[in-house]
Amino acid sequence: MSTVPDHDVTIAGGGPVGLAAALALQEAGLSVAVLERAPASVWSEPPFDGREIALTYHARMLLERLGAWKHIPESVICPLREARIETGQHNHPLIFEADRPAGAENAPLGWLVSNNMIRRGLYAEASEKTGIRLIPEAVVDTVRQDGDTAVVHYNGGERARTRLVIGADGRFSPTRRRAGIGAVIHDFERVMMVCRMAHDLPHHNVALQWFGEGQTVALLPVNGHASSLVLTLPAEEIQRLMHAEQGAFNTEIMQRVGNRLGAMRLVSSRHAYPLKCVYAHRFAARRLALLGDAAVGMHPITAHGFNLGLRGAETLASEVNAAFERGQDIGSGDVLRRFERRHRAATMPLFAATNGIATLYTRDAGPFRLLRRVGLRVADALPPFKAAVTAMLMDRPPVMDGGRR
Repeated sequence: MSTVPDHDVTIAGGGPVGLAAALALQEAGLSVAVLERAPASVWSEPPFDGREIALTYHARMLLERLGAWKHIPESVICPLREARIETGQHNHPLIFEADRPAGAENAPLGWLVSNNMIRRGLYAEASEKTGIRLIPEAVVDTVRQDGDTAVVHYNGGERARTRLVIGADGRFSPTRRRAGIGAVIHDFERVMMVCRMAHDLPHHNVALQWFGEGQTVALLPVNGHASSLVLTLPAEEIQRLMHAEQGAFNTEIMQRVGNRLGAMRLVSSRHAYPLKCVYAHRFAARRLALLGDAAVGMHPITAHGFNLGLRGAETLASEVNAAFERGQDIGSGDVLRRFERRHRAATMPLFAATNGIATLYTRDAGPFRLLRRVGLRVADALPPFKAAVTAMLMDRPPVMDGGRR
């Protein structure tokens, strides 16, 4: 005899991928509970965390379809016109511009939006859906299998019976650990500091990735005369900069970026994140699926981690919703294996390539510096390569035209 669940799906982790999965699943009529550690006030209005997300066309289209895009103010959406990669001084840059079809001359390469604004948009939309129950301040204790359901125990006594559990609780996912799923963890032994800098000169909506000796710098355009600084250094250097007096900080950052944008000044809080990449050995177990960084935690060098997380939520929802519409068990092994195969095929090549690029461009021994310089010149001289990379960066479905459906 089947047991009636409290919810069809229970998601551990109410970040952007967890909320996107909830919205995608409820489209088919599934009931979803989302358990999030943060209090409701922080969950609904997450503070600035320094991270700017480079959204592809596919990611934007998904956010539009799920209803989250309309909650993001136009003033915080910055179109990206060009991406520029450099290494060392007096180098030959590698430049990527949008592949603009006829009639879409102003189409950008993508869009930059602050992570906290995306989270707000997704939360705002999820909070309006009767099929989604948002449960803040929820700490999962255990997940137990019980015949044709699973039971999620949380907060020392609460429980939710469900057909399917989704772990979307970060790259060091407790849900993944409790399920006994291991992961490949690559520690780059570097820390990334992110903050926002105002500057005198215009950025022209160009994103710069600059690999110098001992450091990696990215300047990502935001609206107005400001850019998001992403600086990667050894941990002790980042620790010093995190606590540096603002005037000294501004001076050092201008030196590190070669005074490219004129006088610069810090206009936000500073945030630091260790650079560790994660790839789970499995994306699914009995009545369990992993999404977002719990499945694949990417190095930010190719700016695709967030977009892959959204794609994973979309892939899982398509398999689960199809099974639900056919009257099948949404948490069955067949459904989850199909999701796992598709998501592994979409992520494994890019994860391996990203780690290879990150290793090449973050080591400073002579051979690596030479390979970087030669590599940029060769890549810039190969139009098919640039076209392929541009297509990957944009990830534009054929129905998209200039960023609109």
